[in-house]
Amino acid sequence: MVTEFLGYFSFEFTWRLLIVGLLLSVCTALLGVCLVPKRYSMIGDGLSHVGFGALAVASTLGAAPLAVAMPVVIIASFLLLRLKENGKIKGDSAIAMISSGALAIGVMLVSLSGSNTDLEGYMFGSILAITKNDFITAVILFPIVIITFILFYTQIFAVSYDESFARATGMKAGFYDMLLAVLVAVTIVIGMRIMGTLLISALVIFPSISAMRVCKSYFATNVCAVAVSVLSFLAGMFMSFVFSTPIGASIVVCNMLSFFVLSIVGAILKRKG
Repeated sequence: MVTEFLGYFSFEFTWRLLIVGLLLSVCTALLGVCLVPKRYSMIGDGLSHVGFGALAVASTLGAAPLAVAMPVVIIASFLLLRLKENGKIKGDSAIAMISSGALAIGVMLVSLSGSNTDLEGYMFGSILAITKNDFITAVILFPIVIITFILFYTQIFAVSYDESFARATGMKAGFYDMLLAVLVAVTIVIGMRIMGTLLISALVIFPSISAMRVCKSYFATNVCAVAVSVLSFLAGMFMSFVFSTPIGASIVVCNMLSFFVLSIVGAILKRKG
């Protein structure tokens, strides 16, 4: 099986998938550690549905998918933040409204246009989804996401774990919330090409909650989440190539297994402690 898997690296698309997948794994893990404590982890699910609607519009108009989806999803992330801050509509309700509406619009547009868009690929991800343009975009944008996260590490930690205290100390929490929303939007748009609309949020949630089972400090949680995300991606990629399973589902299954393993480890450590 290993020989068969290594044989796939003679194809260009395999290297594109590997590089983009590793960058995606790092980004989603870091963002997940910020979003889960804010109880806003499902924003990835909502934005991916918006991204699907935007991709459907791009397909109907014959436009470049990322050129249409990126600004639309960023605007949607700002809208979700505004609805959350408004207080009249709770965060989870706002996400449910926007995500289901965008998904319905996308399916309707594809149906009415008679387009030959690969709905299954958009929904569940595809090994062949990463085009050369997507690859270039990912290689440019994902490092920017990672560098931005590192530069504003302290501020993002503050607004993630105690936003009220951060505001009390004079920190511009609203700005860092918006910055986080942009980083999530960029990551989701590119990531859903691999993971699919229905599965990309799992890549945000699983590594972070897995790491939180065994780690106590913020830094250790970030490191562990990145390690879990990267290893789960590599294992999922191996599973997908060898057993011909969908790439997105394979990665999520590996993330689930990581969660169960670390949950057991965390329980053992807690008993010893």
